[in-house]
Amino acid sequence: MDSIRNRRTIRKYKQQDIPAELLNGLLEEAFRASTMGNMQLYSVVVTRDAERKALLAPAHFNQPMVTSAPVVLTFCADFNRFSKWCRQRKAEPGYDNLISFINAASDTLLAVQNFCTLAEDRGLGICYLGTTVYNPDQIIDILHLPELVVPVATITVGYPDECPAQPDRLPLSGIIHEEEYHDYTPEAIDAIYAMKESLPENKHFVEINHTETLAQIFTNIRYKKSDNEFMSEGLKRTLKRQGFDK
Repeated sequence: MDSIRNRRTIRKYKQQDIPAELLNGLLEEAFRASTMGNMQLYSVVVTRDAERKALLAPAHFNQPMVTSAPVVLTFCADFNRFSKWCRQRKAEPGYDNLISFINAASDTLLAVQNFCTLAEDRGLGICYLGTTVYNPDQIIDILHLPELVVPVATITVGYPDECPAQPDRLPLSGIIHEEEYHDYTPEAIDAIYAMKESLPENKHFVEINHTETLAQIFTNIRYKKSDNEFMSEGLKRTLKRQGFDK
């Protein structure tokens, strides 16, 4: 698909609404994604209201796409709906545990990727916000998510008002392993990351951040160990709060 081969993240959108019919049609198609046991362990909260988007923005570090996009979609791992169905049909659910969260999160992300692919093929632009799992408690409160529902991905959607350069990708040889996993030698690592390290924009990042290597930007600035540990503890608390800790 040309829309996949040429895809890029869109952070600036035209002030043009997305018709509900179009959005719902794309979501309905996206929900044809593979799902564990055909249970469809996800829900999607559609946010169009400007005030509600403003409330969500701090949870996403106030990235401007959250308030400027016509639609914000919060995809949630959801065992609440299925558990209630079980109880109403005289079946006692046992989904208040970590493996059930992983299953629901996997279902959710499969649907998310389907939606993104379909939306881009219809001329819409999307931005995937990884910040959703950094501040899930804030999102839970704002969207009134009940027990056994946890936000795992947020997508901003709109008609593109920019055409940024495509981001780089690692070579195929650095990702595919034939038959079994073949660990990386130092020489292989050098070859796999050579192109990424040679890009002018990445050299510029190194220069302006006063680091010796591009890797240090990731480990010392963007995704620090201390931040990862702090947010991991927060996620554990959220899973306990939402009932996935038994």
